[in-house]
Amino acid sequence: MTNSTENTHSSQPLLHQKGEVIQEFGTVKQFPLGLSYDARMYSCQQLGKTLADTRILYGLYKKFHWAMRGATFYQLHLLLDKHADEQLALVDTIAERVHTLGGVAVGDSRHVAELTSVPRPPDGVEEVPAMLSRLLEAHEIILTEAHRDAARAAELGDDGTNDLLVSQVIRTGELQAWFLAEHLVDTPLVRA
Repeated sequence: MTNSTENTHSSQPLLHQKGEVIQEFGTVKQFPLGLSYDARMYSCQQLGKTLADTRILYGLYKKFHWAMRGATFYQLHLLLDKHADEQLALVDTIAERVHTLGGVAVGDSRHVAELTSVPRPPDGVEEVPAMLSRLLEAHEIILTEAHRDAARAAELGDDGTNDLLVSQVIRTGELQAWFLAEHLVDTPLVRA
């Protein structure tokens, strides 16, 4: 019979483990991608910012989805949830691109809060037009930076990052902004 202290296998989890950081945030490791270090570093830095802003935008969509009020509650409740799901898909795509380039994606919400340019909303519930305006402001911040970053990525030969920014971040953001902005148009339903 084997003494339990001599057994090298156990069903007991090894809890409270700590490890060394094997790659610092803000660095890129070399991958055989046919891209220069400078191109990969630029793209990772800018995508990290886009990732932080997109995670905040996702959070705003969920907050406002839950807090929706008034006559258009049902339509906006569903629309904001749909947009949130689309932003969450972008979060994963952007993070994977950062890692594909050899970088480290921002993962902790506290770190996201340090990196974002999207203003923080009040903790309470605002009127519906204010919530929609906040979403539009966040989209504009992301879209302005994405246009600039896509152009620079193209100049550096990073077609993958350019494509992600143009075909996913920009196109998704523009479409969502259009849908939101149309809810802020003051037009009668019928005319007498």
